[in-house]
Amino acid sequence: MTHFLFIIGKILVSRMIIHFQQHFLVCSLVSGKKMSLKSERRGIHVDQSDLLCKKGCGYYGNPAWQGFCSKCWREEYHKARQKQIQEDWELAERLQREEEEAFASSQSSQGAQSLTFSKFEEKKTNEKTRKVTTVKKFFSASSRVGSKKVPPERVEKIMDQIEKYIMTRLYKHVFCPETTDDEKKDLAIQKRIRALRWVTPQMLCVPVNEDIPEVSDMVVKAITDIIEMDSKRVPRDKLACITKCSKHIFNAIKITKNEPASADDFLPTLIYIVLKGNPPRLQSNIQYITRFCNPSRLMTGEDGYYFTNLCCAVAFIEKLDAQSLNLSQEDFDRYMSGQTSPRKQEAESWSPDACLGVKQMYKNLDLLSQLNERQERIMNEAKKLEKDLIDWTDGITREVQDIVEKYPLEIKPPSQPLAAIDSENIENDKLPPPLQPQVYAG
Repeated sequence: MTHFLFIIGKILVSRMIIHFQQHFLVCSLVSGKKMSLKSERRGIHVDQSDLLCKKGCGYYGNPAWQGFCSKCWREEYHKARQKQIQEDWELAERLQREEEEAFASSQSSQGAQSLTFSKFEEKKTNEKTRKVTTVKKFFSASSRVGSKKVPPERVEKIMDQIEKYIMTRLYKHVFCPETTDDEKKDLAIQKRIRALRWVTPQMLCVPVNEDIPEVSDMVVKAITDIIEMDSKRVPRDKLACITKCSKHIFNAIKITKNEPASADDFLPTLIYIVLKGNPPRLQSNIQYITRFCNPSRLMTGEDGYYFTNLCCAVAFIEKLDAQSLNLSQEDFDRYMSGQTSPRKQEAESWSPDACLGVKQMYKNLDLLSQLNERQERIMNEAKKLEKDLIDWTDGITREVQDIVEKYPLEIKPPSQPLAAIDSENIENDKLPPPLQPQVYAG
């Protein structure tokens, strides 16, 4: 059993290294398969065939694999590697022949003591082939551990546990490494989503009515799940967050329409959730899942379907233009530059069954705008009144000074001396004496 776990661990580590090397050879979605995302009045549409491997194997494709599934991508990658190896081999043989011809005389005495380059490479290739054959036989359908077959479910469970242990330990080294441009892509998509904050659900034809409390709760949970993806370390756990987010979206659509959601309903809503949530390090998380998650999870099943749709949503956001939203190029440029917003214009023409809370919010915004205009007018009038008061005060001061200078005030001395206050009192002797202080014994 220990030997069994050791071999599985080696395979998992090898898979991680291979996926990490493949990143440097991967082209963008545009250079590979072009997704036929179409935005019409009926909503954003994506053919299900565009989600599948472009080689026609029936599995889900991935933009990071040029539209192939992981199996077909490995085959294409293996062919490219074999071609490169063959070219390197031919070059090495040619250089070896030239070296042998140039130093034939000096190497004649040492030829018996060393293997030639070709024999060494042949031995190395045979040894590699033998090891690969042994591992393939070990995991083949006819392989046995003792006298019993190894159930596929048990192998999958063990590989999940090993993946969890290894990726938890290596997370800080392999997530968004410095040797890649993942961080640059994260900043670009984050800036792009912020620039598209004005996009409304009506533009994307999102069939979700957030005025319904239950639907609003589902939308909040979906946004929480897609944001929570960045806090997970294991690729399988990150993929589970995408799956939970997608299920909340399907439930929100089902409650709104009172019928099961379709693929044409799901993708626009997923785009709306991504725009509204703006998940942190979105591209890094997608690349991390692509590189290190069990490829079988991305090729089939609901996890693979939801992850492929998320990749399509991100690709749509990156390429979103005026035609995708049924807007004129002039309006699109004005919205992107922040000169105006379509929300205020649409608030006046919303139908009666539109979200009352949102309508009230924009009414309040209009009221605040009107109050701001009134305040500006009052401030201008107050400044004008202050200036008028200053001018009036200065004018009165000048007039008073002119009058004083023109008619100076002359104070003449009195003709008769002023009489004393008690000059007419003839009974001064009858005035009471001044009060004397009295001492009282306490």
